[in-house]
Amino acid sequence: MQKYIRRILFNRWAAFIHDLLWVPVVLWLSYWFRFNLDEVPGLFFQGYLWLTFIALPVYAAFFWYFGLYRGLWRFASMPDLSRIVQSVFLGSVVLTLLAALFYRLEGVPRTTLVLTPLLLVIALTGPRFCYRWYKDQRLRLPKQEGIRVLIVGAGHAGELLLRDLIHNRKYLPVALIDDDRKKHNREIHGVRVYGGFEDIEKVVQLLDIELVLLAIPSASTGTVKSLVVKCVKVGVECKTLPTLNELAGNRVGAGQLRPLTLNDLLGREAIKLDYRAIFQFIAEKIVLVTGGGGSIGSELCRQIAKQKPSMLIVFDNGEFNLYSIENELRSSFPDLRVETILGDVKDENRVHWLFKTFLPQVVFHAAAYKHVPMLEVNPAEGVHNNVFGSKVVADAADRFQAERFVFVSTDKAVNPANVMGTTKRIAEIYCQNLNCRSKTSFITTRFGNVLGSAGSVVPLFQKQIEKGGPVTVTHRDICRYFMTIPEAVSLILQAGSMGKGGEIFVLDMGEPVLITDLAEQMIRLSGLEPGRDIKIAYTGLRPGEKLYEEIFYEGENLQGTDHHKLLLAKSRQYDWGWLTVELEELRRAAASRDIKRLIKHLRAVVPEYDGRHLSENDELQDKAIPFRVLGGGKSR
Repeated sequence: MQKYIRRILFNRWAAFIHDLLWVPVVLWLSYWFRFNLDEVPGLFFQGYLWLTFIALPVYAAFFWYFGLYRGLWRFASMPDLSRIVQSVFLGSVVLTLLAALFYRLEGVPRTTLVLTPLLLVIALTGPRFCYRWYKDQRLRLPKQEGIRVLIVGAGHAGELLLRDLIHNRKYLPVALIDDDRKKHNREIHGVRVYGGFEDIEKVVQLLDIELVLLAIPSASTGTVKSLVVKCVKVGVECKTLPTLNELAGNRVGAGQLRPLTLNDLLGREAIKLDYRAIFQFIAEKIVLVTGGGGSIGSELCRQIAKQKPSMLIVFDNGEFNLYSIENELRSSFPDLRVETILGDVKDENRVHWLFKTFLPQVVFHAAAYKHVPMLEVNPAEGVHNNVFGSKVVADAADRFQAERFVFVSTDKAVNPANVMGTTKRIAEIYCQNLNCRSKTSFITTRFGNVLGSAGSVVPLFQKQIEKGGPVTVTHRDICRYFMTIPEAVSLILQAGSMGKGGEIFVLDMGEPVLITDLAEQMIRLSGLEPGRDIKIAYTGLRPGEKLYEEIFYEGENLQGTDHHKLLLAKSRQYDWGWLTVELEELRRAAASRDIKRLIKHLRAVVPEYDGRHLSENDELQDKAIPFRVLGGGKSR
């Protein structure tokens, strides 16, 4: 590192001395040209000497002030030319004024004062651009080895990427393609634009391309999908530059290249957040995250930690998950006070102790069982954890007067067809109705599937692809809403900062995605062709599974909010006395594992739920004895 710094400083001083040496040379040339390349008379030679004496410190000051030595000659460009012109002409103005003030311009021909700045600009820029041309040619000409690269996109990003790759020994850029026909058959830095996107297969085969690089950060999802399909068809690897939002002003180059992800192919509009409101919501507060070791919970912890809470409490029943997120948080945020609490949300004594000890001001309740088929065969555990675990935490937040309680729900709570969705809907109902009786503001956030979360289809598909298939999809027409984990969590925080109490915030999930399309895209990301290399098998809908999910009830009167990605659903009010009686009956049914009785009370609170396939299942009745609690607190 020290050697590198010394080298930079040496280069700067060498460039500085080079520029100063040109000053007397240029002044002499100006005199020489003034006298028609003949001998300079003695009187004027004296003027040359004292003019040089003044010019050296004047130009030196302006050269340094305008930053002529911030950049490297190797990358000399128009901004460098602009700095040279400004420094030379302002320096020449000051030089002229000083010469007139102190020497009355004796021995200084007026022509010299005009020629000097023009010649000096040429003298300073010429060596810089010649050096850059020499280095470019030197690196380009002998470079015949490296990964043969086709760059898709000959715009600004493509040009910057190409410029960087030319100087990178690992890559050998041999062609570009672009949909702008005006660029076809032209050259950028000596590399030809061969055609449009439709020519990608032909160019790959013609030039033996080994790697395709997408340099179109603003490309639509459809364009990216089409290009990936073409790359898979000809068996060539494909990488991409980040999106415009991900680049966020970073320099475009080989270092930003990354493999394509599922999110690139699904495509989502970049979310703009009100970070000031989120910061005011979290900063200097004691924040509790239940299920903090899970997919959503751990990302909540990461994003909350960035908002500088006074304390972050992570509560989870999974020992390893808790250990992992604790290590990560302590490493990434050494100044943050982090408390990791091992426990179960159904354990009222443990939750009561937690609230009494730490008095959290903001609570994010992400602890839940979420796997639909698992809860269909273990309905009592789903009720205990998702309904009564949530009730325990909500009651504690109310009792110890937390400021806000943000409940993380799911689109499966809308017109639920399974135990998981029904239990989450009951938890929604309880929190929204408790809000009317509490000083705590209870806020619900509802969204769909999360890409890459524990138990989602994405890890399952990845394993199936690694084994050579088949990839199993339950139905050809089944579709789901999807978000990335960071996207979902950022909107949860935004909703929490906006909520006043009693709201159900519905996250705008965009368009639903066919699971078949999702499977095909994942197969293509692996460099394989769906149907040819990896088969897709349809296994039939599982118990409690719907072809499509909904994000709100018709009667919820969905409204817009100040954030275009957050919608507001009107909560449904229940008679509190009736609700508490029904919940007590539901608790007894779950404890006795009487499935018919359990389904009866689930349907009483959530009439949209059918549940007959469970209540009529005698095998499930037998399986339900004896009662056994599986444990709670896992994150969405």
